[in-house]
Amino acid sequence: MTTEVTNAEKMRRMPWILVQSATSTVFVAMIAFGAPFILFLDELGLPKTQIGFIQSLVPFCGITALFIAPAMARFGLKRSFVIFWGARHIVYAGLLLCPLILTAYGTRVVFVWVAAIILAFALCRAIAETAWYPWFQEIIPDSVRGKFSAMIAVSCDVVSIASLAVASYILGRSTGLDRFMVLIVVGVVFGLISTWVALLMPGGAPTDRSTPQTTHLGGMKQALADRSFVLYLAGLGLLLLGWGLLSFLPLYMKEQIGLSQANIVMLGIGTMAGAILSSYLWGWAADRYGSRPVLLSGLLIVLLLPVAWMLMPRHSPWSLPVALGIALFTGVGQMAWYAGDQRLLYVSLVPAPRKTQYMALYYAWIGIIQGIGPLLAGWSLDRASTLSSNMLFLPVDAYTPILVASMIMAGASILLLRHVRTDTDVSAAQLARMFLQGSPLRAMESLVRYHLARDEHTRVATTERMAQARSPLTVNELVEALHDPSFNVRYEAIVSATRTRPDTRLTDAIIEIIEGQEPDLGIAASWALARIGNPRAIEPLREALVSPYPLLRACSARALATLGDWESIPVLRERLRTEKHESLQIAYASALGALQATEATSDILSYLRELDSEMLRQEAALAVARIIGGERAFIRLWRRLRVEPGTAAAAALLAIRGRLAKRGQSPRDLLSTMAECAQAFGVEDLDSGTKLLAQMIHELPTEGLDESVRTVLSECHQMLSQFGPQRIEYTLLALHTLSIVTRR
Repeated sequence: MTTEVTNAEKMRRMPWILVQSATSTVFVAMIAFGAPFILFLDELGLPKTQIGFIQSLVPFCGITALFIAPAMARFGLKRSFVIFWGARHIVYAGLLLCPLILTAYGTRVVFVWVAAIILAFALCRAIAETAWYPWFQEIIPDSVRGKFSAMIAVSCDVVSIASLAVASYILGRSTGLDRFMVLIVVGVVFGLISTWVALLMPGGAPTDRSTPQTTHLGGMKQALADRSFVLYLAGLGLLLLGWGLLSFLPLYMKEQIGLSQANIVMLGIGTMAGAILSSYLWGWAADRYGSRPVLLSGLLIVLLLPVAWMLMPRHSPWSLPVALGIALFTGVGQMAWYAGDQRLLYVSLVPAPRKTQYMALYYAWIGIIQGIGPLLAGWSLDRASTLSSNMLFLPVDAYTPILVASMIMAGASILLLRHVRTDTDVSAAQLARMFLQGSPLRAMESLVRYHLARDEHTRVATTERMAQARSPLTVNELVEALHDPSFNVRYEAIVSATRTRPDTRLTDAIIEIIEGQEPDLGIAASWALARIGNPRAIEPLREALVSPYPLLRACSARALATLGDWESIPVLRERLRTEKHESLQIAYASALGALQATEATSDILSYLRELDSEMLRQEAALAVARIIGGERAFIRLWRRLRVEPGTAAAAALLAIRGRLAKRGQSPRDLLSTMAECAQAFGVEDLDSGTKLLAQMIHELPTEGLDESVRTVLSECHQMLSQFGPQRIEYTLLALHTLSIVTRR
């Protein structure tokens, strides 16, 4: 029986995983893989076909995973890894004898010796990594896998930069094989240290030894029946085959571009720098937006790299700077692919109960593909060694076929991986748009500030700042701020939601607030939903009309009007008739006006007649004006009447009279009354002006006018006759209505 490792224990021991990965990276970067190893084999005088064969031995041995995975699980994943991980470094030390063998027996024998050492090394590595993949899935919590994978990548890249810098210095200081021997010694020592550190990592206990072999075979059959997993293997296979063809890229840089060995090793530093600079961003994006969009974004970058390599200046002072720039871009793309691929594999594709079987197939498959790539590349380079020409503006050489082939395979990989099962609906295009909308740099800066903020004042300020970025990247944090323990932060988050780009997640979170038990926030939430303008808020706002909190009912009515919910007109009209609460009455009246509910004109006018508050009377008059139409003209006239009521009224009347006179159909008495009314208002005789205005309305022919217009004019005539200039809103409403009528 195995004991499950708790997430707390995993989190506590995760730093040891970083240390183990970093110390192992020294061995990998120094001499085991990459440019230094290729240059070492070239220094031995081996032809490219033999170099490709030696490179293929390491991945080809991965096929052993299909047969040894159950035994590794029963023996213990951790125990298996430690034993064979340590053994691979001891075996690799046998390469220290290469100078003696080369001197004594020549290139043919040294090739056999190197091949034998690498074969033994590859077998030990295959056994260790067969145990490592399911063990790694076990000891990393899924919730942080993307970010932690990025942390591993950063630590390894930093160590790789330092290792490659040392390797570049050593290779540049001298010539001959002795300099490679120094790299082998340093790499093996750090490899053994990484083996010791692995003992401090959790998990990896032996499984039930009674589990039959048929269970393992059945698990692999289930994995092969998993369409999404098979699609993933196919897409990954094409990608890795293309990358395998590029295993001779260091020699391309040496032979075709004209870089020195030391500078070629320096390119690895450029790649690592690009990966480091983008690692946290890609890991964060993978955890937040899912694996597939990040992975595909990386592959789109990788797709363009062969073109960049082919267009590089050759044997030029610009060769190294351009190569370093492309290397930096390469690191960004590879980091995106790595962060997305790791999370996709471990979180979305491989079920934990069958991790051993799935990972055995995965490891064996990538081993086969990675082995084929160098073989094909070496064979192709030897066969096309005499190729040298130009096609349009592109130079064509022995490396051109493998560069083109790698680009085609990356494109085919993208087409397959688009259809793999994943944990998100976000596409690569949507992810790219997120970084193009608003201010992404300001968004990232505000996110860092938000996660570092502790006191309430800072959280409020950073919440506001996130909204000002107007970037989709801040949506998750804004949603989190809506649930902050502080009322002020929650309130600011509601306000900020109206300042950033609309997002369904924000809308849903604000709707939850309306449905909650916080009326103060519910009021702000109703207003925010109206500002956001998402029709999904209509139904929750309708339900809020029956809330026990009066102000929430009022705000919901106004919000429904802003959202154009004409179906709520009967309910709002009934509420206006029966409601006694003044703040609710004006809210219902304003909402009906905004919805241009002509059937509610008389109800609003009746309500206006009884109001004492001047401010509420003006709002009710605005509601009536909205029903008639021409809100902008109403507001302009209202502003003028506030400053100079007589002059403004006179100017409005003269304009109305002029339009009627042009028509030539108005009675002379009416035009005469208008002139007298305008004269009275012009000398600030408001009493006479309002009386004449009431008389003018009475004389105005109303045939052909809308029912709502006749109702408004009738009410204005009655109220002006009764109150005169004391109720200025009726003068305003009358002049506005006459202006609208004469403009039609």
